[in-house]
Amino acid sequence: MPRMMKLAALVSLTLFAASAALFYRFGGETYLTLTIASGTTFYHLGVRLGISALYRAGMRNRADYTKQWYRPRAWEAPLYRFLRVKAWKGKMPTYDIGSFSRGEHTWEEIAQAMCQSELVHETNIVASFLPVLASRQFGAFGVFLITSVCAAAFDLLFVILQRYNRPRVIRLLEKRRSDRT
Repeated sequence: MPRMMKLAALVSLTLFAASAALFYRFGGETYLTLTIASGTTFYHLGVRLGISALYRAGMRNRADYTKQWYRPRAWEAPLYRFLRVKAWKGKMPTYDIGSFSRGEHTWEEIAQAMCQSELVHETNIVASFLPVLASRQFGAFGVFLITSVCAAAFDLLFVILQRYNRPRVIRLLEKRRSDRT
């Protein structure tokens, strides 16, 4: 997955540069549309890669899963049942499957990685709406808003997954600890 994301970001950056050059040379609605579409695509992919790299460098998958921010709220379980998270959670991609591998990590390390992943996706949600500011210069407010909402919704799915799965991982962790004593 990391390789595919980086390649998609590179392709969208290349398309952005080419379409922007064509737009500035020839003008025209088609080149402007291509420039906006490829630039927005590059932004959404690039910012996700950048935010993830910053958290990885700063936290190194060592978040404190006992902090209040990560604790489940009373309304979450009913929401997850309503959304049928259990049915679709296994169909979602994982960017770095090694971070969640039971063969490579303890349950505690996996819980910490899950917290960091949640923070990455929450930050991505906020960053998803920054392109809307570009609509002032380029127009096409609706396009920027729609792509921002779709990108934020995509990241929200991963926040939901982390928050759905983490209590189960913590229960396993606590069970292992109690079995040792």
